[in-house]
Amino acid sequence: MTHINTANPQSGFADLGIAGALLKALVKAGFSDPKPIQTQAIPHMLEGRDVLGIAQTGSGKTAAFALPVLSAIMALGARRQPKTAHALVLAPTRELAVQIEEAFRLFSRGAHITTALVLGGVSRNSQTKRLRDGVDVLVATPGRLTDLVRAGDVRLSETRWLVLDEADRMLDMGFINDVRRLARATHPKRQVALFSATMPAEIEKLAMELLKDPVSVSVAPQSTTVAEIGQHLVLARTKQKRVVLAGLLADPAMKTVIVFSRTKHGADKVTRQLEQDGISAAVIHGNKSQNARQKALNGFRAGDVRVLVATDIAARGIDVPGITHVVNYDLPDEAETYVHRIGRTGRNGADGTAITLCAPDERAKLRAVERITRTRLEVMADHTGEPDPAPQPRSARGVDEAERNRPRAKPAKPAHGHDGKKKPRPAGAQDAGAAAKPRPQRRRRRPQRARFAKAA
Repeated sequence: MTHINTANPQSGFADLGIAGALLKALVKAGFSDPKPIQTQAIPHMLEGRDVLGIAQTGSGKTAAFALPVLSAIMALGARRQPKTAHALVLAPTRELAVQIEEAFRLFSRGAHITTALVLGGVSRNSQTKRLRDGVDVLVATPGRLTDLVRAGDVRLSETRWLVLDEADRMLDMGFINDVRRLARATHPKRQVALFSATMPAEIEKLAMELLKDPVSVSVAPQSTTVAEIGQHLVLARTKQKRVVLAGLLADPAMKTVIVFSRTKHGADKVTRQLEQDGISAAVIHGNKSQNARQKALNGFRAGDVRVLVATDIAARGIDVPGITHVVNYDLPDEAETYVHRIGRTGRNGADGTAITLCAPDERAKLRAVERITRTRLEVMADHTGEPDPAPQPRSARGVDEAERNRPRAKPAKPAHGHDGKKKPRPAGAQDAGAAAKPRPQRRRRRPQRARFAKAA
């Protein structure tokens, strides 16, 4: 491992082989000492080796691949060709792609490096226009890039650097076949770096297909969590979770919180409930437009919104400094997802807290999480023996909605016709409200007396 001299802020990255404009940009951006994943990956990538990295979110892996890629492109000195990119970085979500592209622009400040961002949810025209003359670095999500390649708006045959970030999440989202096709379309003599928080069998297979004699780097054992994160468990039935969450958020120490919901509908519901309880909240999930998702994320990052409610897919790539707490409102279907969720807090050596709300029907998912993390979550409260909370008071809007949605009773049919005459009553019919009262006996006896008199 390369020795790092921390006495000089520049020497750490300089010892790894980063020089010139990149080193100046790093110092200006406040980067001093390299992180472990950067120390391990950068020298090998600068040597042209393929790299297979096991790294959790927030470990500094973006700089680990961005700096050597930029260094190689700047040394290349080749002109860009139309509709091509020297380097391609694939990311599973729009938010992560946005942050990666921002990092490339930050690190290359002062150098003549062009970047492009290709993702869904926004207009294709601006993206194709950006790629028309070619770019140095293309950051993309697999779905939208596949569309542009098929349409002939992008050519990957000149791409010599390929980075797959959070490969396990791309597998979970069903992008793995798109990733394979896009990778095969790049230059045969490409250099590849693949980073993943976990290493399922399918990702190992992909690595064997795409990487040539790779160097393996790792900053955390597979399926373990960041040591600085305190992990706690609250046992509560599903109907109790709203009140439990509001009670947790009454603690002023929970300043910046991400709440994870398993479904889009559930995320919307939790957000509405938080707002009704007087807690500022915003939501991001796959059904939201890119502009709406970015607006919610910007509000959360700026501190205007205290709680961000998110689904697992939309939350990948959220890198907001100072997230104090992660709350798992629902346990995830896949235990590995728990690792990604709680990695949103406790970054860069800071303390963080993860609180999981577990209903009785989620115990199997809880056991799976504890197996994969090799940690028994500490029970901080058990509400399952308490009665379900009383219904929450509705806001004025909630009352209006309830009134609009309440089924209306059909109006009683008038006893008289349009001409004012009484309609004949069908046999066996009763007046409204009379069903519960027995008919007086004398009304049944009258026709009998009349019949006997007539017979006499």
